[in-house]
Amino acid sequence: MNSDKRICIVSGYYGNGKTEFALNYAISMASKDIKIAIADLDFVNPYFRSREKEELLAKHGVRLISSNIKESGSDLPAISGEVSAVINDLSTRVVLDVGGDASGARVLGSHKNHLTQGQYDMFYVINANRPENSTAEGVINNIKEIEESARAKFTGLVNNTHLLQYTTVEDVVKGQRICTNVSEITKLPIKYIVASKIITEQLPKDLEGEILPINISIREAWM
Repeated sequence: MNSDKRICIVSGYYGNGKTEFALNYAISMASKDIKIAIADLDFVNPYFRSREKEELLAKHGVRLISSNIKESGSDLPAISGEVSAVINDLSTRVVLDVGGDASGARVLGSHKNHLTQGQYDMFYVINANRPENSTAEGVINNIKEIEESARAKFTGLVNNTHLLQYTTVEDVVKGQRICTNVSEITKLPIKYIVASKIITEQLPKDLEGEILPINISIREAWM
């Protein structure tokens, strides 16, 4: 994780758990006494968004940058000037939580001038239990759509294959096979394997990617 670029962009199809990964990634960084912020750029998905977890993030020392206008009752798709500022702040690592399709990723294009190739990581989060990402072909098609819209290239894959509290080791291993196929075709490395601590302790030891045990926080009220 420490070898990742200072700027980490997280994207992936709806329901893949990209925001859950983004939150846990940022919290894990903060636990290492790393100054980090998470910018919520997902203006498309109305249900599971990082800005809804501001208190949780603050508790762990993660700064949240959001388009939400407090106490206004509004949730406008306007990008805060803070986003550009934190991208350019070399003392702070930043996670950009981006919308999960071509339309959602388009907002990233507005920051193109601040994102230099080779100076950021961009991770595609895969949940092989989602129909759109159940095959390597489906994943690759989505990757291409997002890259074209965002005007940025992915640098790695995240296996976040799950069925919420019903997730099994077999689910994660199935997702790893899809990730491996995508990696072989695209040459993108598998950077992380995400699951609950109980599941990660049972995974095979020879899987590609860093294990990231997570606490489910975005969907807890729905479970």
